[in-house]
Amino acid sequence: MILIADSGSTKTNWSLIDKKNKTLYFSSIGLNPYFICSSEIKKEIRKKIIPFVEQKKINKIFFYGAGCSDNKKCNIIKKALNELFPSSSVEINSDLLGAARALFGNKPGIAGILGTGSNCCYYDGKKIKQQITSLGFILGDEGSGACMGKKIIRAYLKNELPSAIKTNLEKKIHISTVKILDSIYNKSYPNRFLASFTPFISKNIDNPFIYNIVHSSLNGYFKNQVCTIYDFKNRTFSCIGSIAYVFKEIVSKTAKENKINLHKIIKNPMQGLIYFHSKKTAF
Repeated sequence: MILIADSGSTKTNWSLIDKKNKTLYFSSIGLNPYFICSSEIKKEIRKKIIPFVEQKKINKIFFYGAGCSDNKKCNIIKKALNELFPSSSVEINSDLLGAARALFGNKPGIAGILGTGSNCCYYDGKKIKQQITSLGFILGDEGSGACMGKKIIRAYLKNELPSAIKTNLEKKIHISTVKILDSIYNKSYPNRFLASFTPFISKNIDNPFIYNIVHSSLNGYFKNQVCTIYDFKNRTFSCIGSIAYVFKEIVSKTAKENKINLHKIIKNPMQGLIYFHSKKTAF
C-alpha cells in the first residue's frame, strides 16, 4: 500500500492506495514543520489516520508539505512518520515538488501554489531547477490567502474599508481590533487566521475595493515570483491551490496582463499525485 500526504499550512489531504488502485481518503490539520513539532504531528496522525489504516501493510509513504524546505524541517515530519510507520519507507518533499508532479507529471513547466501561502518554481520534468523564495506570510506569500487577509484587515484597522464592507465584515465575522491583534500576535497559526477572511473576500468580490485587494495581491505574486523565473514568457505556467481555484478568473486575467502563458488551474494536487505514484511505484 502507498500513503500519500499533501499538506498545506491549513489542511493535510491523505490518500491510501492499494494494489488494485482502490483509494481511501482522509484529512487532518496542516502539518507545517515551521509551526508544529514531531510530537504534535504524531498526535494528529494517531487521531485522524491510524484508526483507519493497517500500519504494517503500508510499504511507502510520500509526504509533500508546506514548510518542508530543508533537511532539518523535513526531519521533523520524517521522525514522526518513522515512529508511527516503522516498516514503511518514508520520502519527504516540499509541497512545491508535489504541485509540480501533479500539474506536469514528467513534463517541464512553471508550477505555482496559491493557497494559504504561495510559491512557484521551474520544474524540468524530474526536479525543481529554479525555486523562488516565498519568504512566508510576513515578508512574502504574495497572492496567498494570508496576503489577501492581511490587506483587508489592514484596511479595516486603518478605517479604509468602504462603510458597507466594514459593517458587513463586523456583522458576518464578529471581528474587533482586540481580537485581530490577539490572533495575529499572541495565538498560534496567524497565517491561517489571515487566510480565514478569503471566503468573505470571495463573497464580496463584486465590490471594487475588494476586487482590487485580490487583483493587486495576484499581481504581486506574478511580478515578484512567477516573472522572476528564467525565460518565463516562453514557459507554460500552471497553478494549484484553493485561492487559485476560487479566484481563477482573476488569476487568468492577471496572468495575461503579465504575459504569462497560463495552462491550467486545479484546486488540489492529490489526484495528480495518485496518478504519478501509481504509475511509478511498486506496491
